[in-house]
Amino acid sequence: MATWDDVRRIALALPESGEKLSWGTPSWHVRGKGFVWDRPLHKSDLAALGDDAPDGPILGVRVADEGVKQALIADDPAVYFTIPHFDGYPAVLVLLDRIGVPELAEVITEAWLLRAPKKLAREFLAEH
Repeated sequence: MATWDDVRRIALALPESGEKLSWGTPSWHVRGKGFVWDRPLHKSDLAALGDDAPDGPILGVRVADEGVKQALIADDPAVYFTIPHFDGYPAVLVLLDRIGVPELAEVITEAWLLRAPKKLAREFLAEH
């Protein structure tokens, strides 16, 4: 299953991507716009999730909209989930130790495409 090294490798391979610390944890951005980030659960998240709170590394991923977020969660709730903090926000949480690297690459690339400038995204898609 995927690791932070996989996240870093995939994210930084995308054009004009960079890594920085945000609130003490790594995040990846394209031209200053974040697309994926380390999102450990906080006390309020754990309280809200109760016994359903997952264990292990969690990646936050930008998605197009709430519909995409809900579709990912419905399709594979063992991998994708959300917390009340992200209600109404276009992002989903991913359990890294439960997602395969090919699927991880797909969600990271989709998140990058959403945040990259349109011209850069078009150029990337034309090459791939």
